[in-house]
Amino acid sequence: MYEQIMKFGAYIVDGLREYNQPILIYIPPNGELRGGAWAVVDTTINPRHMEMYADPESRGGVLEPEGIVEIKFRAKDLVKTMHRIDPVIISKKAELLSVNLSPEQRILLERQISDREKFLMPMYHQVAVHFADLHDTPERMQEKGAIMDVVPWRKSRRILFWRLRRLLLENQIKSQMLNIQPNLSVGQAEAMLRRWFVEDKGTTVAYLWENNEAVVSWLLTQLSEERRDRSVVANNLHCVKKDAIIQQIKSSLEECPDVALDAVVEIVQHLAPHQRTEALRTLAQLESISKEQEQQQQNTASE
Repeated sequence: MYEQIMKFGAYIVDGLREYNQPILIYIPPNGELRGGAWAVVDTTINPRHMEMYADPESRGGVLEPEGIVEIKFRAKDLVKTMHRIDPVIISKKAELLSVNLSPEQRILLERQISDREKFLMPMYHQVAVHFADLHDTPERMQEKGAIMDVVPWRKSRRILFWRLRRLLLENQIKSQMLNIQPNLSVGQAEAMLRRWFVEDKGTTVAYLWENNEAVVSWLLTQLSEERRDRSVVANNLHCVKKDAIIQQIKSSLEECPDVALDAVVEIVQHLAPHQRTEALRTLAQLESISKEQEQQQQNTASE
């Protein structure tokens, strides 16, 4: 509090929460992310844009292994473990159960057990610390969803570069999709983008969606000036926009059905001649289909 560390840490959290561009966090070799530092850069602050990676030799967790052992695996718990698995203590305890022991022999056995506990305590404590440390490894963090992937230091520059470039390109397309359909979630937008990738590349190479370099190459092709108006992404975005407009018109007509006829007349007036002819033909077909359905219902009712 004196150095205002918590105050400026809160400023960092506020900045990360409001940031709208990709944020990649990397724990380097022999680096540790603990306690309050983890709270400042936790990916749950901004789950859409924040991702965390770690080197195989790094560690991360709220407490250090020594602190976890002091809370979760204290001396009394270590003694219980000794009594459960150490053969010397087990044999001494079995001798204590004998009814033919003198008081002096019983005291001697208890002292031997106590000496054995003191002898084993440093080793068991070391094993407990190592066991607690296994919970802070990158593999465990990835399994619990705390980090995205384990990235070796030698490959980190290339992997994180392509990951960042992919996220920047994806954000351009996702932002357009969310602007067109505000009710669309980020997960739905990402699923739609993946489906477009598979439709363009084919199901046989769908696994390439996990390859950042391949996805960046595809996105650059889709967003290039030469193919911007006829790319798969552009065509699908146009379809998404059409669906959004249609849904908006439907919602407006459901809220105020009285304006349906006026809306149709207004729309028809703004159509080109060939579009007006096509619209009238479609309405005539809908009318004929409606009459056929009514006739079928009457026939069914009469039977």
